[in-house]
Amino acid sequence: MNFLLEKEFENSPKISKPDFSTLSGRELLGVYLYSKFKQILEYDKESETPVFQSIKADFMPKFTKRLIHYPEKRILIGISGESASGKTTICNTIKSVTELLNMPVEIMSADNYFRDISALIKEYGSFDKLLASGFDVDSPDNFDMEQLYTDLEMLSSGLDVKIPQYLVNGTGIVVPKAIQKRSKKIIVVEGMATMHGKAADLFDIKIYVDIDPKIQEKWFIYRAKTSRNQNEENARKQLAYVREASKKYILPKKDNSDIIINGAVSLDYFKIIINYIYKITNNYSGDRK
Repeated sequence: MNFLLEKEFENSPKISKPDFSTLSGRELLGVYLYSKFKQILEYDKESETPVFQSIKADFMPKFTKRLIHYPEKRILIGISGESASGKTTICNTIKSVTELLNMPVEIMSADNYFRDISALIKEYGSFDKLLASGFDVDSPDNFDMEQLYTDLEMLSSGLDVKIPQYLVNGTGIVVPKAIQKRSKKIIVVEGMATMHGKAADLFDIKIYVDIDPKIQEKWFIYRAKTSRNQNEENARKQLAYVREASKKYILPKKDNSDIIINGAVSLDYFKIIINYIYKITNNYSGDRK
C-alpha cells in the first residue's frame, strides 16, 4: 500500500477535476472512485494482515449510485462489532488522521444513546450487581433508538445536533444534549446500536469489525482493569456475558454489513489507507491540496 500511495503522489492525476454540480461530472467521479477502490482491494490482499475480510458484491455499485444521485446528503458510516473488537481504536485512528489532513469527518459513539440506568444501579448497589441480577444490558431496548434516528436524520440533512452523553464511570447516568456534533460531509458512528432499528437503514456504508476471540479476551480484560476499575474476576464474568449477548444481538447482524474488516489490523497500515483515500479524492489537475 505504501507503494500505491507513493505512485499516486508521484504521477500526474488521472483526470481533471469533474464538475460535481453536473450529473456527468458525478458519474465520472463514480467511475474513478470505483476503479481506485478495486485497486486498494487488490493491494490489500497482498498485505501480511489485510484490512478487508469481505465486501458485498453489490456494495460499490450501490454506493456509487448514491453518490451520483444524492450528492447533497452527508455520507453516514456505521461501524459495529463485538465489545473489544477494536471499533473505538479504529475510530480514534480515523479521527487523528482526518484531523491532520483537515478532512470533513465527524465521529460519534452510538453508546451515548444508552438509556439512563442510574436509578437501577442505585437500587442494586453497583453496575456489577445489576448485571448479576440478570439485567440484559446489551438489549437494543436499552438504547434510545428513536433519538439516534432523529439525530442521524438531522446530521444527514446538514443540521448540527447535540447528542446525549452516557457516563462510563459505573453510575449509569446520561447527560442529555451534552456533546455538539457537526454535520460534516462524512459522519462516522460506532457502536452496536448502529445495527438495530430504523437507524440502521440510514447508513450508506455498514462496516463490521471482526476479531479473533483470543485477542478480544486480551483487550477486554486489559480495558476492564485499566480504564473501568474492574478486577480480573469481574471482567471475565462480564466477558462471558458479553459473548452470550453477542450471539443474540450482534453476530446475527454481521451478514447485513457491507464491509467486514479485521479489528487487529496494523494501525500504521490503516493510516496509509486513509491517506490514500484522501489523496485520490483530493488530487485533480488544477485542484492540488
